This record gives sequence, structure tokens and C-alpha cells, in this order.
Amino acid sequence: MTAKIKCHIVVDGDACPVKQEIAVTARRFSIPVIMVSSYDHFIREEEGVTAVQVDRSDQSADIYIANHISRGDVVVTQDYGLAALALAKGCYAISNRGLQYGDHDIELMLDRRHHQAKARRMGKHSKGPKPITAEDKIFFQHNLTRILEGLQENVQP
Repeated sequence: MTAKIKCHIVVDGDACPVKQEIAVTARRFSIPVIMVSSYDHFIREEEGVTAVQVDRSDQSADIYIANHISRGDVVVTQDYGLAALALAKGCYAISNRGLQYGDHDIELMLDRRHHQAKARRMGKHSKGPKPITAEDKIFFQHNLTRILEGLQENVQP
């Protein structure tokens, strides 16, 4: 019998393109998922997935997540600021494309985000992220599975 992992997967759900991959992977490990989104984005609850809706302001989902995560939780987000908060609280953080954020690279990512925001304020516009591919979804699911397997190995029965 496998010991149960005592954590949650908490998802910044507004623009998350891998919701189904998260739900499927979480069920394999019997880990509850909390999908957080604004009222503008409907998220369907299903087995193991709870939907939490917050108001429309641009930081509401991030603030809710930051206030409800605990050490050992897995946070799925493409927001570097939220990823940094999750890491500071002892959580694992992974992007929608499967990149696991770490203490060693988050400062550089936040610095890059700051410089890009400055450039946008000065009128420079970027193309934004490329569309997610089927390969990106497979890569994400593989890396989420790897994180959960690592958590499972560290659980004491």
C-alpha cells in the first residue's frame, strides 16, 4: 500500500491550458486539486477538483492562492511573482509548460519580468508566449508526475 501524500495542487486557473492534465495526474496520486479563477472564467468541478472563484481584479487569484497554500503544496502558475511566493512558503512551483521554478532561477525571472514591464510602459510590445503544443502538455504532465513521485517517496507510512 502506498502512503498518501498530504498536499494539494493549487492552480492559477484563469489562463491555464493544462487543467485536464493536472486533474488526470492528481487522480493517479489521490491528491486534491484546487483551481482558482476569476468569475470571468468558468471551471467545471470534477472528481478530485474543487473550483474557487474570486473577483475580477488582476491579482485576486494570486492573492487567494498565496493566502491558502501550505508547505509541500504544488502550485501551477505562469506568474513568476506567485511562483516566488510559493517557493518562499516551501511549496513546489511549476509553470503551465512544465518548467519547475527553483530558488536558483526565480530571482533572474523576476528581474526579467521587471525589465519587460518597463519596456512595455515605454511603448515596446512583445509577441507574448507561443501557443502551447501537445508536446508541451506531455512535458508538463511528465514533470508534474516527477514532482508527485518525489513527494510520494518522501512520505513516511
